[in-house]
Amino acid sequence: METPTWPRVPCPEAAVARMLLLGWVLLQVAGASGTTEVVVAYNLTWKSTNFKTILEWEPKPINHVYTVQISPRLGNWKSKCFYTTDTECDLTDEIVNDVNQTYEARVLSYPADATDYSGEPPFTNSPEFTPYTETKLGLPTIQSFKQVGTKLNVTIQDARTLVRRNGTFLSLRDVFGKNLSYTLYYWKASSTGKKTAKTNTNEFLIDVDEGESYCFSVQAVIPSRKSNQKSPESSIECTHHKKEILLGIVIVVLVAVILTSILSVTLYKCRKGRAQQSGKESSPLNAA
Repeated sequence: METPTWPRVPCPEAAVARMLLLGWVLLQVAGASGTTEVVVAYNLTWKSTNFKTILEWEPKPINHVYTVQISPRLGNWKSKCFYTTDTECDLTDEIVNDVNQTYEARVLSYPADATDYSGEPPFTNSPEFTPYTETKLGLPTIQSFKQVGTKLNVTIQDARTLVRRNGTFLSLRDVFGKNLSYTLYYWKASSTGKKTAKTNTNEFLIDVDEGESYCFSVQAVIPSRKSNQKSPESSIECTHHKKEILLGIVIVVLVAVILTSILSVTLYKCRKGRAQQSGKESSPLNAA
């Protein structure tokens, strides 16, 4: 006995699902073939030392380029680094106009053929950045130092910045004033125990043990800050007190030897001259 075959009853739910799936696939294919993918920038980061300020971001572009815009709070956007394939933009010349202002930047992404691009490009905003409170302090420089007896004098040279006033580049001291201080770390050359001294000026004058050599380094500090308070420590310098004394003794001895030799030669010539003069006066020819 044959099993009867019944006509299939269409399932409307399955048909709708297949149509939706087909439509989604067609949209993806059309989108991939008809447009160029533009990647939005991410990980926007401010890098700033002594007010030299650069904005960095990711990723490296493949089929697109970037343009950066910067604006003070409640100000107008200004474009920089047009259609660049770099992932950084130097914004120093904008932020030094007012280092107390708070700035925001954004990175716009364009297709590689951005010259004929129309429409609103996608972009990513940076965190806000206030140069006066956030720029890092650079490595300080020891301008001069001298140890005399029980006193060690150390002078710090303020770093120059790109901040201008009346056409002149300002130093860190010009910008921060008394908010900028220095810490001196010093120790005997024969020891590892460190001591510290602080000043709101650029000069240290500290008491040390006479006859001992000392090593030291300095660090710039802005105590009023919540972060980025301290610079890296400078390179280490050392006095050579004992060697200086020995060198002084050697120089004094050499000078004494030279002066003694000159005096001896001079006296010898004087005596020889007198002897010759006496010989001429006592000769029989002169007597006749």
